[in-house]
Amino acid sequence: MRRPRLTLLATILIMAVGAACSSASTTGSLAQPTGSTTAHGSPSNRPSAVPVESPVAPESNPPGDIPDTTVFVPYRSAKGGYVIRVPEGWSRRSTASNVAFTDKLNSVSVTWVAASSMPTASSARSSDVPELRRTQRAFRLGRILSCAPSCTIPYSTAPISVILPSGPAIVITYTANSPPNPVTGKQYRLEVLRFEFYRSGREAALTLSGPVGSDNVDPWRLVSQSFAWT
Repeated sequence: MRRPRLTLLATILIMAVGAACSSASTTGSLAQPTGSTTAHGSPSNRPSAVPVESPVAPESNPPGDIPDTTVFVPYRSAKGGYVIRVPEGWSRRSTASNVAFTDKLNSVSVTWVAASSMPTASSARSSDVPELRRTQRAFRLGRILSCAPSCTIPYSTAPISVILPSGPAIVITYTANSPPNPVTGKQYRLEVLRFEFYRSGREAALTLSGPVGSDNVDPWRLVSQSFAWT
């Protein structure tokens, strides 16, 4: 009599375990995210959207004036094929196609690339501005100017009148937020001038930036006018 009872109990246990497994499998399926796979892959594989960042307010007394006593020295780039005068003593960082000089919140950088034609105001608006908007924090376009080879560039403290011995250039002015300070998280609103020069299949972009309201008119005129192809 014991064996039939044991067999019946074993059968009941097997059926219960099977039902539990079936229930667990169904629950696991329902727990999957809705629309986890699309034509573009799962959401976890999609790049995160760039967060929207509002422009920070300009400082009433920005800490960005380049001292009048600053000495400017020539910097020659064999790879880029140019020479330019930069403030002496600023830190320098170089890559294969870029060099940047920085001091506190001010920066001078030059990037060079191969190009099939001379930049124009139209190409700057269709190609460069979208890329700047994608890569610069809270980008706000100012003006796009053609300096051929002279022009007057609007600036927050005073217009900058330049004569470019290197030839014509396209100038893009804009404002952007600085990266957050790694310790305090503080950001500054930067005013940026981007000069685009061209010669013989090569384009060089000279970018000058400092806090909005900084009195850097004379330094930026000196640096931009010193650019020359070699």
